[in-house]
Amino acid sequence: NDPMDGDTHGTHVSGTIGGVANNGIGVAGVAWNVQIMPIRFLGDGGGTTTAAVDAIKYAVDNGAKIINASWGGPGASETIKEAIEYAEDHGVLFVAAAGNGDSLGNGIDNDDDSGSLWNPSEANYPSSHDCANILAVAASDDTDQLTSFSNYGLTTVDVAAPGYNILSSVPG
Repeated sequence: NDPMDGDTHGTHVSGTIGGVANNGIGVAGVAWNVQIMPIRFLGDGGGTTTAAVDAIKYAVDNGAKIINASWGGPGASETIKEAIEYAEDHGVLFVAAAGNGDSLGNGIDNDDDSGSLWNPSEANYPSSHDCANILAVAASDDTDQLTSFSNYGLTTVDVAAPGYNILSSVPG
């Protein structure tokens, strides 16, 4: 796998997580003494369920303690849920994005996975899988309010964290 970041998202998230403070370079993340295992399974055209499962299992089998899964979309996958449970069986926390809403940019309620003619949006996965090791994270703004695009859910979303206008690292 080539972990080079084609769209800057992974590098941005990595800087937010592990940017070292007080060194006069770049940004400060939330965990200054961390090792990051870059694993990329998404490309310009998206990714596959098999690739997602392989990425989760690779991270677990190679010593990851926390997996950051800032990816997802509508539709549950039993195969991905089983991979997350594999991580749980190995004591790995799975931090997953709650999702960025519908095609109009409006956050949706991940507690409602019904989808309908009037609301075709479904809950975001993998964050909405019912697994004890998932920490589902919504996006808040600089006033600590939920962003208009972030998904939410009383039972499916655990916490909100800054996710809008965040200064971080990018490739190059």
